[in-house]
Parts: sequence; structure tokens; C-alpha cells
Amino acid sequence: MAAVARCVRGALRPRYPLLSFSLRTSPRLLCVATQQKNTGQNLEEDQSQSQNEQKIEPSSAEKMLTEEKAKLEEQLKEVTDKYKRALADAENVRQRSQKLVEEAKLYGIQSFCKDLLEVADILEKATESVPKEEIKDENPHLKSLYEGLVMTEVQIQKVFKKHGLLRLNPVGAKFDPYEHEALFHAPVEGKEPGTIALVSKIGYKLHGRTLRPALVGVVKDT
Repeated sequence: MAAVARCVRGALRPRYPLLSFSLRTSPRLLCVATQQKNTGQNLEEDQSQSQNEQKIEPSSAEKMLTEEKAKLEEQLKEVTDKYKRALADAENVRQRSQKLVEEAKLYGIQSFCKDLLEVADILEKATESVPKEEIKDENPHLKSLYEGLVMTEVQIQKVFKKHGLLRLNPVGAKFDPYEHEALFHAPVEGKEPGTIALVSKIGYKLHGRTLRPALVGVVKDT
């Protein structure tokens, strides 16, 4: 105890001479003062440490919030991208469906038209087979029959045109593989090579699409 008193008195002598004097007579008072000083220092250290922790904790929380924000932004970006792609896919499906419906309306009668083309071909052959010199008043039955065939052929062509079915009779036109089918190639005097010199069978187009190509003979170089 005497040694402790001496150390404390030596530390406090320059600043507190009166306290040093009193400690000579009261070692117990010296111990109490020393404990109070240490307690004050410990409180200051605790407060300083607490302040440092408070300064560190907001920084750590801010870092966590920043990371969470970055994750949420990335998720939002992915969801937005998926949403846009889904909208684009839905629009493509809608457009394709609409196109299919329109094509079904336009070309739904395609098979029926093909069957009717055979009827039109027969009518055309029937009218062409009648000798023109025999069509006169002396042959009223043949004349009436011929006129009936011609009227039927004209009417059926009107019906075809009404539904978008048009004839292809390309005599003198350039050969088009999408609309014509070449039966033969032959040199023809006075005709340009690559043009159509003869139509063996009339072709037809339905709303711009070739339904049946015309069977033709094509001019070639001599």
C-alpha cells in the first residue's frame, strides 16, 4: 500500500500539490481517487468505442442496402426484359394468326376453284369444237346450243373474276416459271426468244397466287 501511495503521489505532485499532501495522511483516500480516475478513463474509452461502432454500423448497413438495391435493379431489369419479349412474342403470334385467318378467307376456296377449272376447260373446248360455218339460221338447234355454251362460259368467268380467279393466256409474253409451264421449246421465225408462242392450256391465278400454271410452248434461238 505504501508503494502505491508513493507512485500516485509522484504522478500527482506537479498538478495537485495539496492532494499529494493529503495522501500522506490518508492512503484510503488515495485509493478511492485512483479508482475514480480509472473509472473515468474507462467510461471515456467505452464512449469512444461506442461512437466508433456507431460510425461503423451505418457504413455497413449502407453497404448492405446498396447491394440489395443492385440485386433488385438486376431483377427488375430481367423481369422487364422478359415482359418485353413476352409482348413481342404475343404480337408475333397475333400477326401470324391474323395472316392465317386472312389467307384462309382468300384461299379457302382454292380446292373448289381447281375443280371448277375443269368445268371451264370443258366448256371452252365445247365452244371451240363447233364449226363456225355451221352456226347459222339454217341450223337453229346448233346455233342455240352454241350460244348457250358461250353464255355459260362468260357467266362462269364472271363468277371466277368476282372471287379473285383470273385467266392466264400469256401468248407473246415473256416466259415466267412461276406462272407458266413449258411443254416444249422451238424456234419460231419473227418471235423473240424466251417469249411464249403457243398456249396449250389456259392458266389461272387466285388473288395473285398461281393456282394452275399455263401450259405453253416457248420460243428458242435458232
